[in-house]
Amino acid sequence: MKLIFGSAGSEEGSRRLDQYLQLCYPEKSRSHIQNLIRSGSITVNGNKVKSGYSLREGDIVDYPEEVPDPGSVLPSPRDIPIDIVYEDEDIIIVDKPKGMVVHPAPGHEDDTLVNALMYHCGDSLSGINGELRPGIVHRIDKDTTGLLLVCKNDMAHISLSEQLSEHSIKRRYRALVYGGFNEDEGTVDAPIGRRKDDRKKMGVVADGRSAVTHFKVLERFRDISYIECRLETGRTHQIRVHMSHIGHPLLGDEVYGRKKDPYAGNGQYLHAYKLGFVHPRTGEYMEFDSPMPAYFEETLEKLR
Repeated sequence: MKLIFGSAGSEEGSRRLDQYLQLCYPEKSRSHIQNLIRSGSITVNGNKVKSGYSLREGDIVDYPEEVPDPGSVLPSPRDIPIDIVYEDEDIIIVDKPKGMVVHPAPGHEDDTLVNALMYHCGDSLSGINGELRPGIVHRIDKDTTGLLLVCKNDMAHISLSEQLSEHSIKRRYRALVYGGFNEDEGTVDAPIGRRKDDRKKMGVVADGRSAVTHFKVLERFRDISYIECRLETGRTHQIRVHMSHIGHPLLGDEVYGRKKDPYAGNGQYLHAYKLGFVHPRTGEYMEFDSPMPAYFEETLEKLR
């Protein structure tokens, strides 16, 4: 995948190559990225460089996402049922259930959405994101439910990736969070990056990537609020991190939530319920909704 440093959506300024790539791919370890740079698998303007290379505006970084992390295996097709909301020759809209990982990772090599898509689509998936993430334009967490957009070809992938970078794709989430709000709506504008004290977690950090989440309160309960979130950016764990940052962690969030949470074990209460975009081939605006999952609705009814 080619990344143009300093292009729209890049707020990093002058930065070491390895640091920049870790911001772009927070799920990758620094050592893995440095090994790829050292081996020449990652190049800048077609040239082999060192990890400490200082990027300049307009530099083209070629990142071979088809190279898996050490110890990982390439995905294979698996006959796993998936809920397909819409499908045509270019795209698939999937309603992802709780507990399903989007793409292979250690501990989930053959039970992911990618494995299911490879079985369903055969070779008809975009290759832009490499062999580990064929067709995947954006992700949602394992225990987040809802709508996910998948591309069958590179034309569709490029078009929708551009819409994503321009913030023109409509993404709406519903969540249950702790605490009450004085205001009916608000915005969290705080950079997100990997935490220095725990590299497995994301957090609001000074040198993180720009992240903006808008929220609106839908209902208020005792010490719990039902909210809708609108994303401008799509950072890893963005809603979970931002809500925790402002003192309103999600119910059931065992990473960023309360230590003593009676809803722990259910997964975080976060559902991607609406997705809207311009179709890459027809130019038609399309919008899809997903009903709230049963466990979410049951909790809402008890709160009411």
